[in-house]
Amino acid sequence: MTDNEVRALRNAMGNFATGITVVTAVDEQGEPQGMTANSFSSVSLEPALISWCVGQESRLFELFQHTNHFAVNILHSGQQSISQLFSGPEEDKFDRISWYPGMNGAPLLNDCASVFQCEIEHRYPGGDHTILVGRVLDFSSVPMAPLIFHCGQYQELK
Repeated sequence: MTDNEVRALRNAMGNFATGITVVTAVDEQGEPQGMTANSFSSVSLEPALISWCVGQESRLFELFQHTNHFAVNILHSGQQSISQLFSGPEEDKFDRISWYPGMNGAPLLNDCASVFQCEIEHRYPGGDHTILVGRVLDFSSVPMAPLIFHCGQYQELK
């Protein structure tokens, strides 16, 4: 594909509105790590499974290839700054937000709409990404307006 075709495909896919999550885990040194992801999806209710994708170019790609546990923090409409923080290169992300350790140490962000604590069930190759399927071990949820991304911009439900 040419660069123009890749851009056109990206723009076409951007027409699908998504929620925004921060996926977190602890690294081999026990340090909290996290990244913004909008590829989150429900897979199954019985058993409770979710999925998300991590790109091979992601700085946390190797972490998510080896960790067995992670958390998905679904952001609400007032958490755009958290989405931006976890999509950027800053090293001290967890010093800038309020969080606490969940099961198996995975960082849980305070004040999220929903949080899913998961164990890796499957990893599948998916082009330039890996598709991770997680078994939900625990979750919490509070009804809140979601943080939405559509056509390359944050949006609000109307």
